[in-house]
Amino acid sequence: MSSPSPELPHIATFHTHYGALCFQRRLAGLGERAVLAPVPRKLSVSCGTCVRFSTPFQTGWADEDLEAVYAQEGTDYRLLFRTEEE
Repeated sequence: MSSPSPELPHIATFHTHYGALCFQRRLAGLGERAVLAPVPRKLSVSCGTCVRFSTPFQTGWADEDLEAVYAQEGTDYRLLFRTEEE
C-alpha cells in the first residue's frame, strides 16, 4: 500500500508504463520533482505504474497515455482530471 506523500500530493495514472515514464521525464525536464511509483490499491489503472508529483496539474500535459490525475488527501484520493474515452 502506498503511504501518503505530502511532498508529492498529485498522482497521475496511465494506460502504459511507457506513458508514465514519458510523463515523469517531461516534468523532470520542466524542473519539477516527479517520481515513478506503484499505483495505490484504491485507484484502478491499466499499467500499475503512476507518477507522483508536487506541482499543480496542467491539462496541457495530458496525452493519449494519461488515464487520470488525483490529489491525495490523507488516505483518500480526489479525481482532478480524467482523459475522455473515444
